[in-house]
Amino acid sequence: MKEIFTIVLVIIGAFIGAGFASGQEIYSFFYSYGVIGLVGIIITCLLISVGIFKTLKIIYKNKIKNYNDFLGIFIKNEKVTKVINIILNILLLVTFYIMIAGFGAYFEQEIGINRIFGSLILALLSAFVFFSSEKGVLKASELVVPILIIFIFIIGGINLITIDLNTDISIMKSGWLLSSITYCSYNMILIIPVLISIGSNITNEKNIKYISIISGIVLIIASIMLFMLLMKVDVDISSLEMPIVYAIRTFFGKYRNIYAFIILASIFTTAISIGTGLLQNVSKNKVIYTQFVLFMCITSLIISNFGFSNLVNFIYPLFGYIGIVQLVWIIFFI
Repeated sequence: MKEIFTIVLVIIGAFIGAGFASGQEIYSFFYSYGVIGLVGIIITCLLISVGIFKTLKIIYKNKIKNYNDFLGIFIKNEKVTKVINIILNILLLVTFYIMIAGFGAYFEQEIGINRIFGSLILALLSAFVFFSSEKGVLKASELVVPILIIFIFIIGGINLITIDLNTDISIMKSGWLLSSITYCSYNMILIIPVLISIGSNITNEKNIKYISIISGIVLIIASIMLFMLLMKVDVDISSLEMPIVYAIRTFFGKYRNIYAFIILASIFTTAISIGTGLLQNVSKNKVIYTQFVLFMCITSLIISNFGFSNLVNFIYPLFGYIGIVQLVWIIFFI
């Protein structure tokens, strides 16, 4: 059982970043479509669960050690494989940018400090870790993730007791099903390298089923809890970079500092995890490694000026459309 829950925490940790914990993803991909968004959450999490199951099966049976080997299962053209690898690296880089922007957005929304200063803090911390050792931070993520999940469940439970079910969450726009699928597909692009890295830790093939089911259940519950918390927001949600942070500060004030620590730690550890994965993919030697660290951290300050919510709403759906092909192939053809 320890093996199962350890792997589940790694998987959930890969999903929970600035976008999820802040509520921006839940708002953009589900809540903005009204109550039907709850159906979208269930469909998304079921697809993710199936995707995790099928991917881990492929990894386990074929003893896959890297992303190239995984792609080789269903793509035999080396040029196509290189293109897909480039797309993956771009997504990892953009996700790193979004973490930096999310850190800045928190400082601007909650403390009133210009976002560039918050972004600068995380960029410098990330550079320091990349040039030293990330092992301690990655270990810390194993503690942050369960605390974040437990906190969401507790706050969500309290919220359910006091929530006004008559809150108007009428449909604001159409296309909820496509939105749900793209949310799943872009997450699967990011999660596959993580699944490959933990595949060697699976000692029993039967555990894959339990890992997939538990991961899906946790994601469904956490997502619905955040969806319900958004119903508390008493201002225009679209004007908020981090709507869940606003909801907790306004209606659950005594938990504000706890969530502040959790979300900032979650963003930090996710930035390090994503950044480390990217650096391993693109760095052939120490010189290139150093140059790319500087490139990542300097350009992140420029990109963060576009705004956290703007980046989430534009970049994630874009890569979601690209990832649909991979998602369909994994679920139906392998």
